Amino acid sequence: MTIARRSRGADRRRVLAATSCLAALLAAVPALAQTDRAAPPPAETIPLAAPTAAPADTPAQAGDGADSANEITVTGFRSSLASAAEAKRNDIRISDGVTAEDIGKFPAQNVTEAIQRIAGVQMSNINGRGSTISIRGLGPQYARTTINGQTFASADFKDGFRYDIVQTDLASSIQVIKSPTADMDSGGLSGTVNIDTVKPLAYKGPNFVVGAKAYHSDYRGGVTPKVSGAYIDQFADGTIGVMANVSYQRLTDRGDYAFIKNWYNAGVVDPDNQVPGNFRLRRIDRDSKQLMASGAVQWKPSPAFEILLQGQYSKDDTRYDTQQLVFGRWDTSAITVNGTGGGVANKLTISDFGVGNNDQPEIRNLKTQAYTGTVNWRPGEGWLVHAVGHYTKGDADLREYASIDGINVASGGTLDISDYRNVKFTTDPGVLDGTDFNPANRQYFAFVDGATHIQAATDRAAQLDVTKELDVLGVKSFTFGAKFHHESFGTDAYRHDRDADVNDPATYPEYALIPDLSTTGIRVTNFLGGRMAIPTNFLETNAPLWQSILAKAGITVPDTRDWANTYVVDRYIPAVYAMANIDTTLGSMGLRGNIGARYERTKQVVTANLTSSTDSSAALLGTQKIRQDYGNLLPSASFALDVTSRLVARVALAKVLVRPLLNNQTQMADTLTTDNTGPRPSVSVSAGEARLKPLTANQADLSFEYYHGQGNSISLAGFYKAVKNGTFTQFYCPDSFDGVTLNGQVGNCTSADGRTDYNFSRKLNDDSVIHIKGVELAATESFDAFLPVDGFGVTGNVTVVSADSPALGTGFNLRDLSKLTWNLTPYWEDRIFSVRLSINHRSSYKQDAASSFFVDGGQIHTVRARTQLDLALGVAPTEWLGFTAGVINLNNTREEAYQTTADTFQMTSLTGRTFYASATARF
Repeated sequence: MTIARRSRGADRRRVLAATSCLAALLAAVPALAQTDRAAPPPAETIPLAAPTAAPADTPAQAGDGADSANEITVTGFRSSLASAAEAKRNDIRISDGVTAEDIGKFPAQNVTEAIQRIAGVQMSNINGRGSTISIRGLGPQYARTTINGQTFASADFKDGFRYDIVQTDLASSIQVIKSPTADMDSGGLSGTVNIDTVKPLAYKGPNFVVGAKAYHSDYRGGVTPKVSGAYIDQFADGTIGVMANVSYQRLTDRGDYAFIKNWYNAGVVDPDNQVPGNFRLRRIDRDSKQLMASGAVQWKPSPAFEILLQGQYSKDDTRYDTQQLVFGRWDTSAITVNGTGGGVANKLTISDFGVGNNDQPEIRNLKTQAYTGTVNWRPGEGWLVHAVGHYTKGDADLREYASIDGINVASGGTLDISDYRNVKFTTDPGVLDGTDFNPANRQYFAFVDGATHIQAATDRAAQLDVTKELDVLGVKSFTFGAKFHHESFGTDAYRHDRDADVNDPATYPEYALIPDLSTTGIRVTNFLGGRMAIPTNFLETNAPLWQSILAKAGITVPDTRDWANTYVVDRYIPAVYAMANIDTTLGSMGLRGNIGARYERTKQVVTANLTSSTDSSAALLGTQKIRQDYGNLLPSASFALDVTSRLVARVALAKVLVRPLLNNQTQMADTLTTDNTGPRPSVSVSAGEARLKPLTANQADLSFEYYHGQGNSISLAGFYKAVKNGTFTQFYCPDSFDGVTLNGQVGNCTSADGRTDYNFSRKLNDDSVIHIKGVELAATESFDAFLPVDGFGVTGNVTVVSADSPALGTGFNLRDLSKLTWNLTPYWEDRIFSVRLSINHRSSYKQDAASSFFVDGGQIHTVRARTQLDLALGVAPTEWLGFTAGVINLNNTREEAYQTTADTFQMTSLTGRTFYASATARF
């Protein structure tokens, strides 16, 4: 094909004209600043007219510019990059994505790891496995997840959407939409992640694909399998298509953590420095069994009518075994500070302290299902009707059981954290070999402490869109529609606690039944790989054995209702919206886009419980319904200007809405909890959250994208968000509580006699405006025009974000915000072989107790910057058979955190590498 050359001067004039036009649009549409959600699927199945497309010489068609008369054909990974670039090029919104080929060929165990290379997307790990994502610096809770444009319920809605339960087999493409449009549901402050599943009529069939994969965690050991199969076919002269896909996998991993969770503020022990209040060693073994299935039936008897039925099911059964040694919280009178640095006491002698030896098995059974029926109908020339019915439900059964053996170590110990790379800790060897843990030394004992949470999240939705083709004054069509959905979040909470009093053996006979730890304990070996001068081998409580022994003696601990932490949130959300879809010219440049507005009404009912007191064992007195009713107008505008055949300029304005979020610390009623399992009692008091207002944000995006050759592109984008009503947790310490005088130190609130710890918190809306600004640069380039050997290329991006950051507890704080993220994937491939190295970097970010277990209430820590390398190798000897192998976390990077400055210690971990090998056959 031949591409006509344009002079550089002409292109330069077009760029200047485009910039002026975009500036004019920005000035003319300030009232439209904002909207929220994805473009309607009908356009891809039954277009009213020619789809909104790029000019004739778009990157999917054009040459590389060096020899435009030569046509280049690409396959494999480069083909998937070209498909993603074409989708981005043709979208009017600010978006990025990956295709099925892309997902299948990346070294990824789940969707999180597959999309972490997208500009502005950050991944968070749990035990080294990608689990949640953040977009443009906003935490996981601010990203909305949809499947085929509809809500995909999160099984554990308190954690943010857990992508580690979604296997990559589910998706045909994944798109991150950063600028919403009026026909999209609200809720994505940072963006909307839409997972598109396979539409069977889009494939020529029949197709049958089977795969097998093996994983090996080098730190945990052992090999775990994955098997999958998919079938796609068409019938009745290609008018009926069916698809079925199922996959099953097992995964195991291990994480070791050494950390300090409690700190004394400066002035309590040392006048100028924070002082460690305890030291913990924690090992977590995780075993997961995951089943995922999806299916679709598509009927298209004519170009004017289509019915599509889609269903997805995901099940994740995970078992955790957490084994922990907790040294302290040591009394202030027992601490001698021997060295300081960086604002912390880094060398301590502790004269005596309590030790808790804790084994906590945890069961997490998660299920998510989603069913969608879609009708696309063209009743007459220029009309299109799009109707959707949708149901999704996520269920979580979460149970934990902790057995704790507690002693006092009169000989004390030493802690040296002056070198964060080599922490040193010494104590009585009897603590480590278990000989000190015997009935004679036992100070406290918990047969079983823990909670059961039965959770459910549902969404029922009905949607109707009508589009009318106009072709008037540049407006190609007008879409108006309505949607109603009812979303519900509920948790039934239970407790099972039995803390034995060693001085009351008649009431607590289990005291005499539990054998010495030295004869029944579970041995932890090679802790942290022996990298620090801390205990690397020690014995841990065997909770399953203890519970078995006591059950045989007739001693069990039943679940009792935890009414204070049981609640249901119902939201009834009717919405109407309208959009003008634009496809015209501005001078000689093509202008695409839409202008729209969405109005949503929210009626929220929170059902919480009134109790005789506010701790978890309180009796139920009745229920309380707290109602809210509010409406929001969410305008939006998105424009894409085709400056030249290769250069696209975009501007998008929107207003977004996020309703009050639920997390693992959410409590709708005021709660008071007393914990007697530690060396000394602690009391936690938290205010309820049922009356929080929704968060809103005005946002603007501006981008320039240059496409040259098949799949080659470079883009530069800037974004801005003005966020209001973000929530924050305020920790405080009153002068007294319930007749007890307190010391008034936030983060170290204790009774005046020093015998009881107190924690007070409440969640508030911040009515000030928080400003978030950022820049994204992304590029994909093939080197075929420069190198004598074909097949080399690279894709990558970098994102820089800045945001207001009020002091913790004083305003909305963007935890989990990395100011710099980048990833780079160099690759080489030919028809048979392929090699890819993915390099992902995330700069340091802050966390508080709401986002990390390793942080105590009222405090923060900073997770160190981290760069991870993943390697993938592939060989495809035939078109129907392929093999892959690779390493995830090739450089064995670790998650670490510091307390005050970068050279101080707070936490270190080790999770190791994961190796995999797979085979896929297509028939």
